[in-house]
Order: sequence, then structure tokens, then C-alpha cells
Amino acid sequence: MRLRAGSSLETMTDPVVERARKGDLEAFGELVESYQHRIVNYIRAIVANEADAEDVAQDTFLRAYRALGRFRGQSSFKTWLYQIATNAARSHLGRRRASPETAGAESDDGTSEIDRAASGHDLEAELVSRDRIERALAGLPAVLREAVVLRDVEGLDYREIAEALDIPIGTVESRIFRGRQRLRKILVMGNG
Repeated sequence: MRLRAGSSLETMTDPVVERARKGDLEAFGELVESYQHRIVNYIRAIVANEADAEDVAQDTFLRAYRALGRFRGQSSFKTWLYQIATNAARSHLGRRRASPETAGAESDDGTSEIDRAASGHDLEAELVSRDRIERALAGLPAVLREAVVLRDVEGLDYREIAEALDIPIGTVESRIFRGRQRLRKILVMGNG
């Protein structure tokens, strides 16, 4: 079964998850294909590094594959996957804090995103805006950043976020509120 381009992740049928749970690699590949972009974007916002985001996303899907047999469907597959991604990102950040050798944001070919953009069509305004938002997000404490990104970037509802982060809904609401307030202050100060 192939998903058509533009198909909604929310309409992902349970049979695909069930087939993957039973060891069908093609079904798991469909799940990876469906969620990969969103998971990488979420993790990128948490770890604030393109190359690390790809690695952590790969780790997320590996963890999901290994644990898929234990997925009981008590939450949606999407929520379960975001919970794994959150844990993988937290583990990565913990290892990164312990290792002093974190530097440079270059790609495998040695060019930065700005260098690549400069060689193509003019993306300056888009890059500046995106950079401002990414820097503002990076300025938030991790617990606030996770909640804000899951809600405002990934579009999860409060219940899904509570399940993904394993916290009460009231805590989700509080973190999103405080995170948005801090973001607003950071972005306003950046304009001044």
C-alpha cells in the first residue's frame, strides 16, 4: 500500500500500523515515509542542529521499530512516535551537554545553509525570519520548547502533547502559555 502525496497523517489507517507491528517492513517503511519530515522538523527545533536532527530522527525510528511490538494502541501511533522522538532528543541533549566538542553547523558537503541559499535564488528574507524563530525557540528552556513546538509547529492537540510528554494537560497548557510569552519577549527584543 502506497500513500498518495498529500495524504494526511491523521488519516493513516490502523491496518498499516497493525501490519508493521506484525513485522511487515514495507508497512513500517510507509510509516517512516509518512512521519519522517515532521519528526525531523520537531527534533530540529529541540536540538537546534540540522545534522543532529537527522541522526536523532534516525534513532527515533530505530527505537520505534524495536518497540513496535509493544505498541498497544492506548494512544495514537503519532502521539507514541512523538513521545519516542522527545525521549531521543532529550537523550541527545544530555549527551551533548556532557561532550564539549559540539561546534559548527555545516552540512556533510562543508557548506552552511546560508552558503547554499546564496548560490541559488534569493531566500534572504525567508532565512532571516526562520533563523529568528529558530534562535528564539533555542532560547526557551527545553520543557517549554517541546510543548510549544508540538502545539504550534506540529499541530498536536493538548491531549496528544500530554501523552507524548507524559505530563498532565494542565502542565501542557501552562508550558505552552509560558513558552509563548517568552517567545514573544525574545522576538520583540530582537526587533528593537
